[in-house]
Amino acid sequence: MNIHEYQSKAILKSYGVAVPNGKPAFTVDEAVKNAEEINSKVIVVKAQIHAGGRGKAGGVKLAKSIDEVKQYATELLGKVLVTHQTGSEGKKVNRLLIEEGSNIKKEYYLSFVIDRQTARIVMMGSEEGGMEIEKVAAEMPDKIVKEYIDPVIGIAPFQASRMAYAMNFPAAAIRKVTKLMDCLYKAFIGKDCSLAEINPLVVTADDDVIALDAKLNFDDSALFKHPDIEALRDETEEDPKELRAAKSGLNYVNLGGDVACMVNGAGLAMATVDILKHYGGEPANFLDVGGDSSPEKIAEAFQIMLDGGQSKGIFVNIFGGINRCDAVANGIIEAAKIISEDGKSIPVPVVVRLEGTNVELGRQILKDSPIKNVIMAETMEGGAKEIVRLVKEAELKA
Repeated sequence: MNIHEYQSKAILKSYGVAVPNGKPAFTVDEAVKNAEEINSKVIVVKAQIHAGGRGKAGGVKLAKSIDEVKQYATELLGKVLVTHQTGSEGKKVNRLLIEEGSNIKKEYYLSFVIDRQTARIVMMGSEEGGMEIEKVAAEMPDKIVKEYIDPVIGIAPFQASRMAYAMNFPAAAIRKVTKLMDCLYKAFIGKDCSLAEINPLVVTADDDVIALDAKLNFDDSALFKHPDIEALRDETEEDPKELRAAKSGLNYVNLGGDVACMVNGAGLAMATVDILKHYGGEPANFLDVGGDSSPEKIAEAFQIMLDGGQSKGIFVNIFGGINRCDAVANGIIEAAKIISEDGKSIPVPVVVRLEGTNVELGRQILKDSPIKNVIMAETMEGGAKEIVRLVKEAELKA
């Protein structure tokens, strides 16, 4: 789960991380009022969307008067901001952060993430702040410094000091930045984050160390422990299909292609996405229906995949362990009843590969059903090839 910058800064501030004085605004009048209360020579007007690259896309403005705050707030609210992370469709700006300006001397990068290979939290830092860390890694890998943290001990003082010196912080700021690192780590652990990132982390002309930007991502599986974090969710920033799927107990991620796939088990789902790509297809989604799929759940999965006309074909790839193949087959039939007027058709070709529990019964149910456009596949490879062929064939006809 992601939250907005101003929400991330409020959380970090509660853990002792220094952040600029700022307030969210949902209207132009509120933006002006906040700017008057902050009373700074320079006011920063920041678009709040769940995507990076806002500055380059014109989503961050420096205002030197209240009139300019009003002007920029009017320009940004309601605007569709297109960044390198939003894709061509962009994201609509529904809220702003009105913040005091900072006298920046130097920008840095700092984050905590989970390293799955070492099963530890890693603190990453760079003196090349303000850039995307991927770009720094590609162009200047020697500028990235890492400290691996023992989960039993936590971040040790010597690690914070070593990181601060390796990032070339000025001597006057060393104590402040090591304290900030400790506070950021406590926030990462305390809120069950999957990412805590400050980019840029700045040293001001007075050698203060401030989180000029902040990004927190949270482990969805731990949200039940943090109702305060769950309450910060902005559903307008999330994919409506992913939201609908989550409410139905389905694991869905939109991948943007046109070949939908419905699978049980995350490993098989990833393998299915890979094999569709291998045969020249563009996967529309990652969809794991889990191990307890009822016909109703399968029908809901079909409706989600077909919503909006993105999917031009569906590959159902089920290995029935806990799941029963007959339940999956009945779910497909149920989906056809809901989706089509005659209850006997699905608007795109569907290739089904079933293996495992009650596989013969599941295959027979589909063979005996009156549903059109459903093709049985004996193997995963054969099913992937067939659905890619059918989708490309349909594209040529169109």
